[in-house]
Amino acid sequence: MQGSRRMKSHTRVLVIGGGVVGCSVAYHLTKLGWKDVTLIERAELTSGSTWHAAGGFHTLNGDTNMAALQGYTIRLYKELEAITGLSCGLHHVGGITMADNRERFDMLKAERAKHRYMGLDTAILTPAEIEAMTDGLVNTKGILGALYDPLDGHLDPYGTTHAYAKAAKMGGAEFVLHNRVLSTTQRSDGGWDVVTEHGTIVAEHVVNAGGLWAREIGAMAGVYLPLLPMAHQYLVTDDIPEIVARGREFPHVMDPGGESYLRQ
Repeated sequence: MQGSRRMKSHTRVLVIGGGVVGCSVAYHLTKLGWKDVTLIERAELTSGSTWHAAGGFHTLNGDTNMAALQGYTIRLYKELEAITGLSCGLHHVGGITMADNRERFDMLKAERAKHRYMGLDTAILTPAEIEAMTDGLVNTKGILGALYDPLDGHLDPYGTTHAYAKAAKMGGAEFVLHNRVLSTTQRSDGGWDVVTEHGTIVAEHVVNAGGLWAREIGAMAGVYLPLLPMAHQYLVTDDIPEIVARGREFPHVMDPGGESYLRQ
């Protein structure tokens, strides 16, 4: 996705951050009819936390509204591919969220009831069904059951972000890359003077989608955001013969009790 360092002097909305969230915001603003949208990124698109994302998506959420929003987002990926001709790298492999105690299992069953109300086709699995679905490759010792969602899967964070960006540009949004925001100052009319490495832009509205730098950007406006980047560990293996021999992709398996998950 090509962008320019040249920047106009005024915009209705300035989105700070060129990750998946910032590009999604830019796309949705143009989709809602906003014509003067600018996104500014300090480096290249996806160069922050988006680049490190595992790319998993699911509809399991304790909040009904959030679950519905996640369901909308999953459907949106196919829409983006149709609009832009770019691939989001969608893999609907299904997801298995396991429970190793009664409280968590009851929570999963409650989620299943919510999903039925929302029209989502999920199912409660027994340990035997988990083993059958994973060809016995998942150890179910101590597991009471699981929630299965066929819509779960993973995508390519890079491709998805660029699809959002292309769709936003098709809607009239402008992208300015390699331009770091240095300060933000609110004007008497409610707008913002946003000083960057390559000049100042006046914005009626500013959206902080800075990811790793969101706390720093918020502080520029005197807003404290309780955000802290955290390092997580992940293990990447070579092909595992037993999984390759299945001839189909392995489902996502989430083990909240073990604070771990796996995907192919």
